[in-house]
Amino acid sequence: MEITTPRVAIQGIRASFHEEAAFKYFGTNIQTVECNSFKQTFEALKNKQADYVVMAIENNIAGSILPNYSLLMSYNFPIVGEVYLPIQLHFLTLPGVKFEDIKTVISHPIALRQCIDFMDEYPHIKVVESNDTAACAKRVRDEQLTDTAAIANSLAANLYKLEVKERRIESNKKNFTRFLIFTSHENAKKVSSNKASLCFQVSNEVGALAKVLNILAEQEINMSKIQSMPVLGKRNEYNFYVDVEWQQSQQYDTAVRQILSYTKNFNILGEYERYIDDVVNGS
Repeated sequence: MEITTPRVAIQGIRASFHEEAAFKYFGTNIQTVECNSFKQTFEALKNKQADYVVMAIENNIAGSILPNYSLLMSYNFPIVGEVYLPIQLHFLTLPGVKFEDIKTVISHPIALRQCIDFMDEYPHIKVVESNDTAACAKRVRDEQLTDTAAIANSLAANLYKLEVKERRIESNKKNFTRFLIFTSHENAKKVSSNKASLCFQVSNEVGALAKVLNILAEQEINMSKIQSMPVLGKRNEYNFYVDVEWQQSQQYDTAVRQILSYTKNFNILGEYERYIDDVVNGS
């Protein structure tokens, strides 16, 4: 069944980076389902309160979001896409407020760290951590805080009608986050794919992982990411999360068949189209 207006579950509130990523992937004709945690987004999908989940999985500065890898296996919903979003942060205030009147700035701790160079120029401004960039912008609007600024994206500035006092204050201008798109098994469609996310374990012996990597190399499969996570309750056992890309689907199929002989608990978490964008290409 075709979903005309998809319900998309995100961690956070409207105008968060997760909603911005959802807009970039689906377009703006969506119904955003706000959730307090990443687990709640999957619960919304499980309980049919949402059709899709958009979840951040890694940032090129902060690294992998490790707890989210556990959710991949716990819920086992298929990955059907990915999107890369540039993280652009702005200094937002109520309209008409003077910069010199700002005494406090509020934002998510990671966003604050990403703007450390800018904030170092204003040591008199108190920095307060909060749980969500968009929620901080909303608080400035709702409480009419004339002495407080929020660090958030332009989506939040537009939605909550705040003034952009300083634009692009993040220290690294090539900061981006990768988001994964999930859906239910019944809603997943077979698409032409050139990327897959895999999860498997190998035996704890010399060269076990190397055998898998050699198979990928022999079949000309590009491994774009590898992440290890300890298997809960088991010593010296790890789940390996691997993203692979290919030109010829036959080579990918051959690689998977061969890898099965050297792995255990092998899972294909999703097969989907690789996201092509200027952010990915580093421009």
